Amino acid sequence: MSVSAPSRGPLTRAWRRLLRFGFRLLYHELAFTYDAVSWTVSLGEWRRWQRTALNHLTAPTGATVLELAHGTGDMQLDLRAAAYRTVALDFSPQMGRLTRRKLQRNGVPAPLVRGRAQALPFADGAFPAVISTFPTEFIIEPETLCEVYRVLAPGGRLIVVFNGALTQGGAARQAIEAAYRATGQRGPWPEHVAPRLEAAGFRARVVVEELPRSVAWLLVAEKPEEGE
Repeated sequence: MSVSAPSRGPLTRAWRRLLRFGFRLLYHELAFTYDAVSWTVSLGEWRRWQRTALNHLTAPTGATVLELAHGTGDMQLDLRAAAYRTVALDFSPQMGRLTRRKLQRNGVPAPLVRGRAQALPFADGAFPAVISTFPTEFIIEPETLCEVYRVLAPGGRLIVVFNGALTQGGAARQAIEAAYRATGQRGPWPEHVAPRLEAAGFRARVVVEELPRSVAWLLVAEKPEEGE
């Protein structure tokens, strides 16, 4: 979930501040509601949107994939089910506790790290892939992109699921779409991201994944092989 509405005037700025406060609560003090909220605002499609990231992994099975902003840990379960090893990072201690409990219930021993994407505590070239699903705008900050580029191996990929939309659902879909627009979830995000990615050294493209009841939008950015 991300806030992307343009800022126009004091009322809009106040609305953006209120939204950001609400999202902060969702990621921290109200993190225990995140799974229920994400299911509700997607009519159950949220997990399908997340899993589209797996379609763009080129890393061999058994490789270690880094997830940024792991949230409540569902993508960790998906990656492990797909035979990948994982490392996951999130700034929210509440999300960390939720994920740790979820992984323990499922018998999944995944390393969790609390930290910021703008200062990743990992070695250069450590990962063949970095994944993030429904992050906020931190994911396209220059500091984040430089750090992701650093920890990716040559030829590695950054895969971001940045939005999803229902294509079926009748009146419920219309109500949800109205709420998305009101909260800035249907703005031009990622806005002006191409120059940022190019400045960090990536080659990138936006991919649309069509699902039976919805669509998901992804950003796939590649770190060139050595010598390219």
